[in-house]
Amino acid sequence: MFLAAPGDDDAQVELTHNWDPESLEGGRNFGHLAYRVDNIYETCQRLKDGGVTINRPPRDGHMAFVRSPDKVSVELLQAGAPLPRQEPWASMPNTGEW
Repeated sequence: MFLAAPGDDDAQVELTHNWDPESLEGGRNFGHLAYRVDNIYETCQRLKDGGVTINRPPRDGHMAFVRSPDKVSVELLQAGAPLPRQEPWASMPNTGEW
C-alpha cells in the first residue's frame, strides 16, 4: 500500500508488514520502507556518492536496498518497468545486511 500526504502524490511511502512469525531484531523487524524512484541507477549513484552503502544493488534495474542510520531497511523501486541491466550495478555483490 502506498500512502501520501493529501495533494502530494510525489512523496509516497509504501507500508509493508511481515506476517511470518519471526524474531524482531535488527532493521528488518517490521518489514521495511519502500520508495519509488524515477531512475534507480541515478538514485543509487547519488546515495553512494553521498557515502551511503548500497546493501543490495539494483542488479535487475528494478530494486535496491539501503539501510538507514538506525538500521531500518529502505527499498528503492524503479517507477514503471525495470531499466535495462547496467554496469557496474549488474555485477555488484550485496554488502552487509539489507
